[in-house]
Amino acid sequence: MKQDMIVILDLGSTQNTVVARDIRSLGVYSEIHPHDITTDQLNALENVKGIILNGGENRIVDGVAVEVDPAIYDLGYPVIAIDHPTAKCETYETLPDKETLKAFVFDTCKAEANWNMKNFIEDQVELIRKQVKDKKVLLALSGGVDSSVVAALLIKAIGQQLVSVHVNHGLMRKNESESVVEVFKNQLHANLVYVDATDRFLGKLEGVADPEEKRKIIGGEFIRVFEEEARKLEGIDFLGQGTIYPDIIESGTKTAKMVKSHHNVGGLPEDLQFELVEPLKQLFKDEVRACGIELGLPAEMVYRQPFPGPGLGVRCTGAITRERLEAVRESDAILREEFKKAGLDKKIWQYFTVVPDFKSVGMKNHERCFEYMVIIRAVNTIDAMTASIEKVDWDVLEIITNRVLAEVDHVNRVCFDMSPKPPATIEFE
Repeated sequence: MKQDMIVILDLGSTQNTVVARDIRSLGVYSEIHPHDITTDQLNALENVKGIILNGGENRIVDGVAVEVDPAIYDLGYPVIAIDHPTAKCETYETLPDKETLKAFVFDTCKAEANWNMKNFIEDQVELIRKQVKDKKVLLALSGGVDSSVVAALLIKAIGQQLVSVHVNHGLMRKNESESVVEVFKNQLHANLVYVDATDRFLGKLEGVADPEEKRKIIGGEFIRVFEEEARKLEGIDFLGQGTIYPDIIESGTKTAKMVKSHHNVGGLPEDLQFELVEPLKQLFKDEVRACGIELGLPAEMVYRQPFPGPGLGVRCTGAITRERLEAVRESDAILREEFKKAGLDKKIWQYFTVVPDFKSVGMKNHERCFEYMVIIRAVNTIDAMTASIEKVDWDVLEIITNRVLAEVDHVNRVCFDMSPKPPATIEFE
């Protein structure tokens, strides 16, 4: 069933996602598109019922205020504007309240409340089949939430045409690759190819300190590995990816500066040999989880800890060394174990450790030492666009600290990060 859609045109607002989520909470699908969308592109979208022009603090680009194509007003769609003065439609100085938005969506636009995961999955299955036809799709299966949901969706749509590849880039959490192989290959009998590329990735990253360069190296090398695997197979024309909406937003839009590039958005090489299949790219994180549950994935898989594509590479800040990488891996395992014991694993949205690229003085075995610190981060969020700090019990932190200092090599200090998003991001790089 094709879902009715409200289109949000980005004219520099920092609250596009707020409007989109407010509309989706009404049971109506919404998408955010750039201000310079053409009338042909707009008409090509299916089931558009109305348009919201969303202006804001980033409306001035290179000294000029961005505008929409005036012809859009003549297409026959109901249009309102937020913080975007125009005489051509009703304008609101600030975000309208829920009742006003509801009246626009249902009374003015005559949209139906048919946005739900069952309908979304049916639409995506149809779109995937139309795009892929009888070809094969190569999917990076990390075992994380996004890639697992994509895998389930692709299996529903094209079955054995999906070839899943798990690349161990040496930046995985403790025992993670072993777990992926056990669950997907041994239990779910997926068509899984396992590639151990640890030395290859760490060799490429040696001496690279800039976080953006690290992300691009990791993203580019992932594609190279997939291309090599694809050459061993026949009929691989597509690359499946678990790109979700916050990835795209944080990688920058035409009116918003980049927060950080994501390995599956900004890090793709220009000579990419595959056509992308990204069925989750319009979903927020909580919607991805709901999609996974609707597809029948186990709850423990759907609600597992989020894990960035570059893995521990963005939690071993600066130039990656095997020594610090191992400290991140071991301290992260301790954190997850103790949070689970304390019942915090189901309460906190994301938690992990970071080992920065500098040392501090300390004392070990009655001698002066100069070693690394471990930083604990624990945040709660709904859509990963903003995040608050979880107030962890002091006794739990003390247990974790004592274990890290006793069990993790080359570490003499443990800190707790108190910074919300914004101004900080969830990850350190």
